[in-house]
Amino acid sequence: VTTQAQILDLLRKIQQDKGMALLFITHDFAVVEAIADRVLVLEKGRVVEQGTAPAVLRVPREDYTRQLLAAVSAQPLVPRTQVAGPVVLKAEALGKVFRSRSGWWGRRTTQALDAVQLQLREGETLGIVGESGSGKSTLGRCLVRLLRADSGRIEWLGREVAGLSEGRLRALRSDVQMIFQDPFASLNPRQTVGQIVMTGPLVQGVSKADAERRARELLGLVGLPAAAFERFPHEFSGGQRQRIGIARALAVEPKVLIADECVSALDALIQVQILELLESLQRRFRLSIVFITHDLRVAARLCDRIAVMRQGRVVEQGETAALFADARHPYTRELLMAEAI
Repeated sequence: VTTQAQILDLLRKIQQDKGMALLFITHDFAVVEAIADRVLVLEKGRVVEQGTAPAVLRVPREDYTRQLLAAVSAQPLVPRTQVAGPVVLKAEALGKVFRSRSGWWGRRTTQALDAVQLQLREGETLGIVGESGSGKSTLGRCLVRLLRADSGRIEWLGREVAGLSEGRLRALRSDVQMIFQDPFASLNPRQTVGQIVMTGPLVQGVSKADAERRARELLGLVGLPAAAFERFPHEFSGGQRQRIGIARALAVEPKVLIADECVSALDALIQVQILELLESLQRRFRLSIVFITHDLRVAARLCDRIAVMRQGRVVEQGETAALFADARHPYTRELLMAEAI
């Protein structure tokens, strides 16, 4: 498993060894600062600013560039205080193994989750951070029961669900909902946005009139125009599609949201808009959120507590400010150094 910093170091080494030029396309300004000699800023298909990296990053001339840079360092809307509500989600000794073929006769096993312990309180945001392959997304999918864990316990609102059949679990599904990394892939392209958001309440037995009223209200709450109800997912930008995914998750009135890298594909400005939206909705509905991300800056922006994962295990967890100020595990310190927090 390789960190972002190691990949950037590798690219720099290859560039120096081969004398190559490198065109690096990204929305991540930390990466720009780490690797770029010159920077070109695009807005709606137009080059709005370009120059040396120090000039663009330190003394930007254009408003759009300044907005992007400001978004990177955006702080929480409300100072975070310790959450002391009841536990709404708990994992105990959670384990998951993936098995696959290796050659003609061999089999390979991967310990994706190994004795994971964590809990989430009402109104709290718990960040799950770690590099690619650390088990973050597998943990999220097990917590929401899209994957069945091989061992351990999962509790939703005090009820054990890890061993429940799909039939018995169906009645509880509305309590815990997921926001996916790729909103386009998770939205049915043949349904209108209104139909997508209405599906959950209709399955629960809500009348069509009430489901439509709820869908229209939620689309407004997530910042989409009334006309969005009749349109299709492909007609929206990535940030707007993520808003649709949030509205769909909220339509069944969950107590817990599990957000899996839900801003990783968005630029800094749109990231901040989605994070501010989540904060606003959390306060309005008293939501509890498991926020899965590889970006420690985003975790610092949103999360009350952070659990750090490596190779399927939670190696450290604690309150966000304390963890950033005094990380105890060497891997956590390595991540913080790689992100230059």
